[in-house]
Amino acid sequence: MRIHIHCENRLGIAQEVLNRLVQNNINLRGIETHLEGEIFLSIPTLAFDQFQQIMPQLRHIEGVHDVSTVSFMPMEREKEELKVLLTTLPEPVISMDVNGRIQIANRAAGAVLQIDPAELRGENLRKHLRGFNLNKWLRDEQHDHESAFVQIAKQAFLADIYPVYIPDDQGEQKFAGAVITLKSPTRLGRQMQTYSQTQSEFSAMVAESKSMRELIRQARRMAVLDAPVLITGETGTGKDLMARACHNFSLRRDKAYAVINCASMPPEAAETELFGVCEGAIPGVAAHEGIFEKYNGGTLFLDEVGDLPLSIQAKLLRVLQEGSFRKVGAEEEQSVDVRIICSTQKDLAVLVDQGILRRDLYYRINVLTLSLPPLRDRRADIIPLARHFVQRIAETSRRFVTMSDETLNLLKQQNWPGNVRQLENALYRAVSMVEEDIIEPRHLDIPETASAMSVQVSEFEGSLESSVKEFEAKLLRALYPSFPSSRQLGKRLGLSHTAVANKLREYNIGRRRG
Repeated sequence: MRIHIHCENRLGIAQEVLNRLVQNNINLRGIETHLEGEIFLSIPTLAFDQFQQIMPQLRHIEGVHDVSTVSFMPMEREKEELKVLLTTLPEPVISMDVNGRIQIANRAAGAVLQIDPAELRGENLRKHLRGFNLNKWLRDEQHDHESAFVQIAKQAFLADIYPVYIPDDQGEQKFAGAVITLKSPTRLGRQMQTYSQTQSEFSAMVAESKSMRELIRQARRMAVLDAPVLITGETGTGKDLMARACHNFSLRRDKAYAVINCASMPPEAAETELFGVCEGAIPGVAAHEGIFEKYNGGTLFLDEVGDLPLSIQAKLLRVLQEGSFRKVGAEEEQSVDVRIICSTQKDLAVLVDQGILRRDLYYRINVLTLSLPPLRDRRADIIPLARHFVQRIAETSRRFVTMSDETLNLLKQQNWPGNVRQLENALYRAVSMVEEDIIEPRHLDIPETASAMSVQVSEFEGSLESSVKEFEAKLLRALYPSFPSSRQLGKRLGLSHTAVANKLREYNIGRRRG
């Protein structure tokens, strides 16, 4: 039975309440008091006559305003609410005292540690926690909220550590321990994915460098327009991710999105695949919708648009200009409403001069252009990208993996001719192969940058002219993987692309000969 006494806040009133219980031979199980003038009593269930006797006695105590029965004590309610909250939370939650000993662990924490939560009480959290110096944090004079990636039971988590302070009799806040909440990167990733899908995927792009931040600002402005967008950049720079981000930020975000690899599409099947075919138009080919008809209202991403056959380029130009096309074998045109995003790693102007790309199509798609910089020109993004990839890759195997300072320095020194894709692949291999929790340079299957250009006097023999040519060839071979075209290499060396092309041919660099 619980009794609630509403009374004045005066000295000695609680003692008088307890005296009444003693006089009636009633055992006290618990008592709670509040400064507002409330006393809560927990006593055994009373017989009816005993209950009728004690209630008037309590009401006649000086300063008591009202006495009533209640269903629970305030602390009982808070305890049960806390229990329900901890039980239903999907994330592990652990509380500890000032010495790091576990006081409370919810069911999710017990599941991670594979230990009954009740049995965890009294264990030192340092026994299970890796990746965060808990001893140092506990010894600090000032305990602030901390966030850190940690490992518990060989699983990676993002830990939020919140200090607990309790006021003493003088009102001074005393450190009493901490509460730790753990979020798995997988769950956190799903939450971030849901957020990014509502906000577009631009927020998920790593953009610490000035060039990338400016590019994303431009992309946001272009994405909301309905005109074609041309995305240029070397292989592996993320043209496909930028295209999808533009779609998800556009007014067509709720419509279909299709990726068409123009380089891998057979020329003889390109027209029927893109524009469809009528019944009986081609012997042995059933009538079917084309991609433009199927994705009407949505967005089409034409990867390597310069590889489209000339006959298809003419029909694509009509779609862009008139918003219509004709199926193979059809007599009438049909309307279509699609957003076109194109990409290329080639110089489209050169393709136009060579007659590979229609000049009118080039002018039509080259209206809004986004040029993705190579990774070597956005070095501020290398380390954030590397940490992002390692965390994401490690999540899939529920591991906690970090990189040493030597590894980070090596990553920054590379030119990354394969750009972001090469960086991701190198780290995927490293995370997969490393047996410990730290990636060292030996785990990365990439060449040392310095070794490629080391020069020893003993390497050169003969005249000055021959030595200069030998050094020139060595320099070009070292730079060519990072600047794999005469235009890029010429820009890097301050030479015309014609002069560089002649030297590449002279030293047999960049092309195979049978």
